[in-house]
Amino acid sequence: MEKSYSESYKAAGVDITAGYKAVELMKSHIARTKNEGCLDDVGGFGGCFGLPMGIENPVLVSGTDGCGTKVKLAILMDKHDTIGIDAVAMCVNDIICCGAKPLFFLDYIACGKNVPEKIAAIVSGVAEGCVQSGAALIGGETAEHPGMMPEEEYDLAGFAVGIVDKKKILDNTKTEEGDVVIALASSGIHSNGFSLCRKVFDIDNNPDDLYVPCEELGGKTVAETLLTPTRIYVKSVLALLQKVNVKGISHITGGGFYENIPRALPKGYTAKITRSAVKVLPIFELIAKRGNIPERDMFNTYNMGVGMSITVPADEVSTALEILRANGEDAYVIGEIVKGDEGVIIC
Repeated sequence: MEKSYSESYKAAGVDITAGYKAVELMKSHIARTKNEGCLDDVGGFGGCFGLPMGIENPVLVSGTDGCGTKVKLAILMDKHDTIGIDAVAMCVNDIICCGAKPLFFLDYIACGKNVPEKIAAIVSGVAEGCVQSGAALIGGETAEHPGMMPEEEYDLAGFAVGIVDKKKILDNTKTEEGDVVIALASSGIHSNGFSLCRKVFDIDNNPDDLYVPCEELGGKTVAETLLTPTRIYVKSVLALLQKVNVKGISHITGGGFYENIPRALPKGYTAKITRSAVKVLPIFELIAKRGNIPERDMFNTYNMGVGMSITVPADEVSTALEILRANGEDAYVIGEIVKGDEGVIIC
């Protein structure tokens, strides 16, 4: 008897039925993310979304990103239900810097072997990130790549679209001398610098050390600290934008302070950051100590405890802090804007 094409495809390493099962398992997670713009169910060839009305000159803002080698840590720990939060966070935290409200999100998972329960766990994290940001998960793709990657490995990326009225777009032209820089605390390393982390903690060669309680981390293990999901700032920033004249926002990702804060500044202006004001998280102090990494390199690689910086007029600082804290953020002043071409000064 001849084998069916589906059986032949399975023999080649791609299990179509596993894909069907994964879709069924993830549907309940996706349902959590539905909002007023959703037009159809998951399973069509394209995700449809209706644009909100009442915006005078709507502009769509898009962003795409992945989680870097943080995925490798999730695989090593066999914990897959939070890495999706990181994928969403890296996209929506970028587009909120333009003042855009996230509308929808799509994910892409490439895997060596489609294990439906694992894929559903990954998507559950994506759905949680979408709930936290108010975005709808309207579609995605799971691609099985036998022969290209080991069966137990996968990679995750995403794509987000938001909307903002053209006259309300935040750019790098509005900041002035005397404006104040506010920090929003990070939840940890977020999703950048994990290749360096793997070297510092020798994760590839001595993974068991990750699970030993660490005194410097308050008794937590390095593993659980590193895998802490990226904080999503969308809802608190949207609340701030309604009440305060926000001049600029920077998402502190790869490149740390030195690469990201200047992106929200006009030419000829510099953010003067007070080093003692920055609430550096213990994990960064441990990385610097274990890896013997100079402080400038740390601030040029990691968020150091500041996931986002927001620039506001000096006379609106109190209001801004009140709104941000009321929305669950650990918000505090870390500096001011001065004239100069350095971009960032940490002193």
